Amino acid sequence: MPGDKLKSYLHLHLIVFIWGFTAVIGKQITIDALPLVWYRMGIAVLLVLLYAKITKVSLKVPGKTLLGFLFAGLVIALHWFTFFKAIKVSNVSVTLACLSTGAFFTSLLEPLLYGRKVIWYEVMFGLFVVAGLYIIFSFEGDYLYGILLALSSAFLSATFSVINGKYAVKHNATQVSFWELLGGVFFLTIYMLFAGNFTPQFFSLTGEDWLWLFVLASACTAYAFIASVKVMKFLSPYTVMLTINLEPIYGIILAVLVFKGDEKMSPAFYLGAAIILSTVIFNGVIKNYPKNKLKKI
Repeated sequence: MPGDKLKSYLHLHLIVFIWGFTAVIGKQITIDALPLVWYRMGIAVLLVLLYAKITKVSLKVPGKTLLGFLFAGLVIALHWFTFFKAIKVSNVSVTLACLSTGAFFTSLLEPLLYGRKVIWYEVMFGLFVVAGLYIIFSFEGDYLYGILLALSSAFLSATFSVINGKYAVKHNATQVSFWELLGGVFFLTIYMLFAGNFTPQFFSLTGEDWLWLFVLASACTAYAFIASVKVMKFLSPYTVMLTINLEPIYGIILAVLVFKGDEKMSPAFYLGAAIILSTVIFNGVIKNYPKNKLKKI
């Protein structure tokens, strides 16, 4: 129904705006990236479990599927860790610009994991992405560590998307969310136990940090994760893809408004970021262009 499509489209923009705000929240929280991710995923697990109880969604899945969910949870945990670590050591703008390369990494991973042929225009767009990154690297050398972390985060995000693509169409969004978030918390907890991270100081957070963590875990994780799957029932993949590509733009604008001078970059940075974002959008446009017309190009 047209009304459902319009509501879903507006809902999707809200979700993408919330995802863009995630980076700003990560900058506001004073604790380091590792405990930040542990708290985020731990609180989100409890919220998704509560939601499952209220909506009476069964969380039972086959053993083999459960292992896949847990592994995907490890990947998304590492993605979020490198993402927030990049923000901590550089800034929001640099992190989000480099995170836009996720679509490029996905185009490289899909042929390997799904056995499809390499597409010529994806290679061409890949070169444009490299050019955009080169410009950012050349003029923002002070943020080298943050750039490398953000690129690692983009690769992990692409890996998660490819892995999760098969699960999203076969399983309930609440099931997927719960077990993947729980998997991330489980693996992080094992590591942090051996590393001796669980000290009294670890659990001593300010009231402001607790507030931002709850917002991050509830609105930006539990709610956005489940809601993003639901809107896909009414919108085409093309619409979803183009809208999601606005996340770095929303995030960078929000960061400049909130942090002002700390987020102002050189003109070369914005040129490189524009090349990367434009490439990602054009890639989506061509992917949804009629194949018979594409062959004539």
